[in-house]
Amino acid sequence: MAQHTTENRTPFSSEALEAPLEDVLGIGNDLLMQGQLFVENMFRTWNLYQILIALGLFGVAHILRAVLGPRIRNWMGSRENWPKWRMRILAVVHQRLRAIFFVVLIWLVVFTMREVTWPSRSYILSVIGTLAFAWLSIMFATRLIKSPTLRKFVRYGAWTWATLQILGLLETSERLLDSIGFSMGEMRFSLLLLVQGLVILGVLITLARFFTTTTTTRIKSNEDISPSMQVLIVKGVQIAFYGAAFFLGVRALGIDLTGLAVLSGAIGVGLGFGLQKVVSNLVSGVIILLDKSIKPGDVISLGDTFGWINSLGARYVSVVTRDGREYLIPNEDLITGQVVNWSHSNDFVRLDIHFGTAYHDNPHEVRRIAIEAALSVDRVLSDRNTVCHIVGFGDSSVDYILRFWIKDPTGGLTNIRGNVYLALWDAFEKHGISIPFPQREVKMLGGDPANP
Repeated sequence: MAQHTTENRTPFSSEALEAPLEDVLGIGNDLLMQGQLFVENMFRTWNLYQILIALGLFGVAHILRAVLGPRIRNWMGSRENWPKWRMRILAVVHQRLRAIFFVVLIWLVVFTMREVTWPSRSYILSVIGTLAFAWLSIMFATRLIKSPTLRKFVRYGAWTWATLQILGLLETSERLLDSIGFSMGEMRFSLLLLVQGLVILGVLITLARFFTTTTTTRIKSNEDISPSMQVLIVKGVQIAFYGAAFFLGVRALGIDLTGLAVLSGAIGVGLGFGLQKVVSNLVSGVIILLDKSIKPGDVISLGDTFGWINSLGARYVSVVTRDGREYLIPNEDLITGQVVNWSHSNDFVRLDIHFGTAYHDNPHEVRRIAIEAALSVDRVLSDRNTVCHIVGFGDSSVDYILRFWIKDPTGGLTNIRGNVYLALWDAFEKHGISIPFPQREVKMLGGDPANP
């Protein structure tokens, strides 16, 4: 094919575009000729025989799958004491029994025909067997990828590459993809570069995800590291691995990042003004993780929200309340606002409840009975100082405050207050102590009440 020079041409001039177009047409013509030759060869007698043999072997593999599949499944069901990883492998193998039988049968036929006849008589069968084995191996290998979307992407990409490699069309396909593109300065962008970038980034991101998941599991299983530090280390590991994957992927494609420094700086300034809140939440999240003011499992109150920390994110904190609602509170609010952490330094929480009794009841007995009633509730701590004090003489009652301690704020505060109130009610009813209610007297002054 003729070589085309591009000196002294602008990137998008007509002369610069004619050369790639001629390359595309030339490579397309080569592929068309190869396809025509392949079709002509397929209609030769022995090639037709080989195709029919392959179809027959596929039918035999289907019959074997129908006959042996249920028996193998029943045998798998009787393996109760086997570990889960081994059963998962057997389940994957059971799903691909037809392909496995086909690969085994076709290679047995290929080896047999090579011994009794010429190699050309089994060439098509060997190509089909190689394709089937490659596709089957790729299918098993991609089962290790947990993400369904990424698994499909890698699987179909690997199948395409293996097929082109086995059929000898890989080099021609690379030339075709490389010819479709454009130049910008000293850089050339083509479909081949795009495909290579997707493959390299996909592999690197998959490796980064694997190492991140493994490292995260080990960090969270280490009880010597506090929960807040675990979150901070996990976030740092994620940024490091994914950042390294992106940087190595870009460098592997030959893209010079220094040329993007000025552009990225300008974009950074613009994003800094437009995303002030986002950046503020990110920085606040790092501060929260460093000062350990809150951590997963802490019980906090922020305004009208009361619940426990479910997780710490880069932008927000997840707080789950007693009614099952999950609030996503921005990190900045936890830094700038007043937060009540019920379990910051310890889990002990003191609760106060107010009540009143009638004036004719002995206040000394009321205090003693109230303390005993509070201590009879399960969650109230008996080794902490439970007290009851008079706080005032009201219009209709003597007012008291009862103070008691609990150690499990995650179990709820309203419910324990309600249980103590019920215990007070039962104790007061047992000892004849009355809980008064406001009473008012109305006096009619002057005149006959019947004729006002």
